Amino acid sequence: MPDPSAVAVFADLRAEGGELDSLVAELPAADWARATPASGWDIAHQVAHLHWTDRASLLALTDADGFGDMVREALKAPDSFVDDGAAEGAALPPAELLARWRAGRVALDAALDAASPDARFPWYGPPMKANSMAGARLMETWAHGQDVADALGVRRTPTARLRHVARIGVRARDYAYAVRGLPAPSAEFRVELLAPDGGDPWTYGPVDAGQRVSGPALDFCLLVTQRAHRDDLALTATGPDADRWLDIAQAFAGPAGAGRTPQAGPR
Repeated sequence: MPDPSAVAVFADLRAEGGELDSLVAELPAADWARATPASGWDIAHQVAHLHWTDRASLLALTDADGFGDMVREALKAPDSFVDDGAAEGAALPPAELLARWRAGRVALDAALDAASPDARFPWYGPPMKANSMAGARLMETWAHGQDVADALGVRRTPTARLRHVARIGVRARDYAYAVRGLPAPSAEFRVELLAPDGGDPWTYGPVDAGQRVSGPALDFCLLVTQRAHRDDLALTATGPDADRWLDIAQAFAGPAGAGRTPQAGPR
């Protein structure tokens, strides 16, 4: 019997991709060249990057040797392979890029559904189970979708799908320190987030922890995906370690992100 939690995240990933698809499906070709908040990336770059990472995920699930070849190729240009992959896809006609991204999402969904729930699959970091890979794909789809929405001046309604992003952000706490060569705090933090629908808060960590972070789940997700500066978010840190974490938090793998500059105060 399939793992219910995996089935749920697979469905949420489909929904997240569909929401972004609805933003770009009817865009005139010229609008794919609109600049996004990510320096040097337009809307086509954002979608192309998602297509590139979907293909990498599909290889990891279905062809470990092929994924290994992809990793070795990336290591030839470790500082530029992400930008190179996005630029290659962004050079395609928008209609072709959209069609390829859609086909890739369908293929990845089928591979996730067919994957053994207990198997671990290779990735650029530690190997992952299929449900964790789906959660990571959802996080990235949501984050790059935010860049597209910002470029289009669209304010998206946050959903319960953000729970996957928040969970990764909490679990990646120590990684944010490690990638900067800093020692991580030894004690767990308490994180309390206001759910988008006004329901029960999303909570992580010991209830009696001395170091705490609280605020809207949307703001926390914007912070850990580095789509907004903490000065523009309604997040509260209690304790010096928690306060420091909010300056460096990142949910994504890879080098320390540059983050975003402050804008006009909390959203």
